[in-house]
Amino acid sequence: MGSARVTPTRFFGFFLRSTTKALCGCWAIVFAFVLSLTSCDDDLDVQQSYPFTVEVMPYADKIANGETVELRMTIVPEGNYTNTLYTIRYFQYEGKGLLKLVDGPTLVNNDRVLLESKQFRLNYTAYSSESHELLITIEDNYGTRWEQTFEFNNNDSDDKGGSESTVVTPINPGTLTPISQ
Repeated sequence: MGSARVTPTRFFGFFLRSTTKALCGCWAIVFAFVLSLTSCDDDLDVQQSYPFTVEVMPYADKIANGETVELRMTIVPEGNYTNTLYTIRYFQYEGKGLLKLVDGPTLVNNDRVLLESKQFRLNYTAYSSESHELLITIEDNYGTRWEQTFEFNNNDSDDKGGSESTVVTPINPGTLTPISQ
Protein backbone atom coordinates (compact mmCIF):
# COMPACT_ATOMS: atom_id res chain seq x y z
CA MET A 1 0.00 0.00 0.00
CA GLY A 2 1.24 3.22 -0.89
CA SER A 3 0.56 5.43 2.01
CA ALA A 4 1.25 9.02 1.58
CA ARG A 5 3.33 10.06 4.34
CA VAL A 6 2.89 13.63 5.52
CA THR A 7 6.23 15.03 6.21
CA PRO A 8 6.76 18.28 8.06
CA THR A 9 7.95 19.92 4.86
CA ARG A 10 4.79 18.99 3.01
CA PHE A 11 2.59 20.06 5.93
CA PHE A 12 4.26 23.42 6.42
CA GLY A 13 4.44 24.06 2.66
CA PHE A 14 0.69 23.48 2.35
CA PHE A 15 0.06 25.55 5.47
CA LEU A 16 2.26 28.40 4.23
CA ARG A 17 0.60 28.41 0.80
CA SER A 18 -2.88 28.36 2.37
CA THR A 19 -1.96 30.92 4.99
CA THR A 20 -0.41 33.27 2.44
CA LYS A 21 -3.53 33.18 0.28
CA ALA A 22 -5.80 33.63 3.29
CA LEU A 23 -3.60 36.39 4.67
CA CYS A 24 -3.60 38.26 1.35
CA GLY A 25 -7.39 37.92 1.19
CA CYS A 26 -7.76 39.25 4.73
CA TRP A 27 -5.50 42.20 4.00
CA ALA A 28 -7.47 42.98 0.84
CA ILE A 29 -10.72 43.00 2.85
CA VAL A 30 -9.20 45.19 5.61
CA PHE A 31 -7.77 47.60 3.01
CA ALA A 32 -11.13 47.86 1.21
CA PHE A 33 -12.90 48.48 4.53
CA VAL A 34 -10.48 51.22 5.58
CA LEU A 35 -10.66 52.81 2.13
CA SER A 36 -14.45 52.83 2.25
CA LEU A 37 -14.41 54.58 5.63
CA THR A 38 -12.06 57.31 4.52
CA SER A 39 -13.45 57.94 1.06
CA CYS A 40 -17.02 58.67 2.16
CA ASP A 41 -17.65 61.77 4.23
CA ASP A 42 -21.10 61.99 5.76
CA ASP A 43 -20.54 65.54 7.04
CA LEU A 44 -22.43 68.13 5.03
CA ASP A 45 -20.53 71.29 4.28
CA VAL A 46 -23.11 73.97 5.08
CA GLN A 47 -21.93 77.49 4.39
CA GLN A 48 -23.27 79.79 7.05
CA SER A 49 -21.43 83.04 6.46
CA TYR A 50 -21.96 84.86 3.19
CA PRO A 51 -20.51 88.20 2.12
CA PHE A 52 -23.13 90.90 1.82
CA THR A 53 -23.58 94.44 0.61
CA VAL A 54 -26.04 97.09 1.69
CA GLU A 55 -27.97 99.03 -0.93
CA VAL A 56 -28.75 102.59 0.12
CA MET A 57 -31.48 104.51 -1.68
CA PRO A 58 -30.59 108.09 -2.68
CA TYR A 59 -30.92 110.55 0.19
CA ALA A 60 -30.65 114.29 0.80
CA ASP A 61 -27.09 115.34 1.57
CA LYS A 62 -28.06 118.72 3.06
CA ILE A 63 -29.71 119.11 6.41
CA ALA A 64 -30.61 122.06 8.65
CA ASN A 65 -30.94 122.15 12.41
CA GLY A 66 -34.11 120.29 13.37
CA GLU A 67 -34.57 118.60 9.96
CA THR A 68 -34.72 114.85 9.42
CA VAL A 69 -33.20 112.81 6.59
CA GLU A 70 -34.46 109.29 5.87
CA LEU A 71 -32.00 106.57 4.89
CA ARG A 72 -33.56 103.47 3.27
CA MET A 73 -31.34 100.40 3.29
CA THR A 74 -31.51 96.81 2.11
CA ILE A 75 -29.04 94.07 3.08
CA VAL A 76 -28.20 91.92 0.05
CA PRO A 77 -26.28 88.72 0.97
CA GLU A 78 -24.57 86.63 -1.73
CA GLY A 79 -26.22 83.51 -0.27
CA ASN A 80 -28.99 82.71 2.14
CA TYR A 81 -28.64 81.05 5.52
CA THR A 82 -31.76 81.31 7.66
CA ASN A 83 -29.94 81.66 11.00
CA THR A 84 -27.97 84.76 9.99
CA LEU A 85 -28.61 87.74 12.25
CA TYR A 86 -27.65 91.34 11.46
CA THR A 87 -26.85 94.15 13.87
CA ILE A 88 -26.39 97.88 13.29
CA ARG A 89 -24.36 100.51 15.12
CA TYR A 90 -23.09 103.96 14.31
CA PHE A 91 -20.44 106.43 15.39
CA GLN A 92 -20.89 110.19 14.92
CA TYR A 93 -17.71 112.08 14.03
CA GLU A 94 -19.11 115.56 13.45
CA GLY A 95 -22.25 117.43 14.38
CA LYS A 96 -24.97 116.60 16.85
CA GLY A 97 -27.99 114.54 15.96
CA LEU A 98 -30.15 111.53 16.60
CA LEU A 99 -30.29 108.31 14.55
CA LYS A 100 -33.42 106.20 14.93
CA LEU A 101 -34.67 103.02 13.32
CA VAL A 102 -38.11 103.78 11.87
CA ASP A 103 -40.53 101.52 13.79
CA GLY A 104 -37.69 100.70 16.15
CA PRO A 105 -35.42 102.05 18.86
CA THR A 106 -33.28 105.18 18.87
CA LEU A 107 -29.67 104.16 18.33
CA VAL A 108 -27.07 105.04 20.92
CA ASN A 109 -23.63 106.05 19.63
CA ASN A 110 -21.52 102.86 19.19
CA ASP A 111 -24.13 100.47 20.68
CA ARG A 112 -25.26 97.44 18.68
CA VAL A 113 -28.94 96.90 17.88
CA LEU A 114 -30.42 93.76 16.31
CA LEU A 115 -32.09 94.36 12.93
CA GLU A 116 -35.45 92.63 12.59
CA SER A 117 -35.44 92.66 8.78
CA LYS A 118 -33.04 92.95 5.84
CA GLN A 119 -34.98 96.03 4.69
CA PHE A 120 -35.09 98.93 7.11
CA ARG A 121 -35.22 102.71 7.33
CA LEU A 122 -33.23 105.09 9.49
CA ASN A 123 -34.13 108.69 10.38
CA TYR A 124 -31.31 111.09 11.17
CA THR A 125 -32.40 114.33 12.84
CA ALA A 126 -29.88 117.18 13.08
CA TYR A 127 -29.54 118.99 16.42
CA SER A 128 -26.92 121.50 15.28
CA SER A 129 -26.35 123.79 12.32
CA GLU A 130 -22.87 122.47 11.50
CA SER A 131 -22.06 119.68 9.05
CA HIS A 132 -22.73 116.11 10.18
CA GLU A 133 -20.67 112.98 9.60
CA LEU A 134 -21.44 109.49 10.88
CA LEU A 135 -20.21 105.97 10.20
CA ILE A 136 -22.85 103.24 10.01
CA THR A 137 -21.71 99.64 10.50
CA ILE A 138 -23.82 96.55 9.80
CA GLU A 139 -22.44 93.19 10.92
CA ASP A 140 -23.72 89.62 10.79
CA ASN A 141 -23.33 87.09 13.61
CA TYR A 142 -20.30 85.55 11.83
CA GLY A 143 -18.23 88.76 11.83
CA THR A 144 -18.82 89.85 8.23
CA ARG A 145 -19.03 93.65 8.25
CA TRP A 146 -20.23 96.49 6.00
CA GLU A 147 -19.39 100.15 6.75
CA GLN A 148 -20.26 103.45 5.11
CA THR A 149 -19.74 107.08 6.10
CA PHE A 150 -22.68 109.45 5.63
CA GLU A 151 -22.08 113.19 5.39
CA PHE A 152 -24.72 115.90 5.60
CA ASN A 153 -23.82 119.51 4.91
CA ASN A 154 -25.45 122.52 6.54
CA ASN A 155 -28.70 123.51 4.81
CA ASP A 156 -29.47 126.66 6.83
CA SER A 157 -28.51 129.00 3.99
CA ASP A 158 -27.75 128.71 0.29
CA ASP A 159 -25.04 130.48 -1.76
CA LYS A 160 -27.23 133.59 -2.20
CA GLY A 161 -27.55 134.12 1.53
CA GLY A 162 -31.24 133.17 1.61
CA SER A 163 -32.99 130.40 3.36
CA GLU A 164 -33.62 127.22 1.35
CA SER A 165 -36.57 124.91 1.85
CA THR A 166 -37.02 121.60 0.09
CA VAL A 167 -40.62 120.85 -0.80
CA VAL A 168 -41.48 117.63 -2.56
CA THR A 169 -44.71 117.63 -4.53
CA PRO A 170 -46.17 114.41 -5.86
CA ILE A 171 -46.65 113.95 -9.58
CA ASN A 172 -50.31 113.79 -10.53
CA PRO A 173 -50.85 110.38 -12.16
CA GLY A 174 -54.14 111.45 -13.71
CA THR A 175 -57.44 109.76 -13.13
CA LEU A 176 -57.20 106.27 -11.78
CA THR A 177 -59.89 103.79 -12.74
CA PRO A 178 -60.25 100.70 -10.55
CA ILE A 179 -60.05 97.33 -12.28
CA SER A 180 -63.36 95.50 -12.05
CA GLN A 181 -63.38 91.83 -11.21
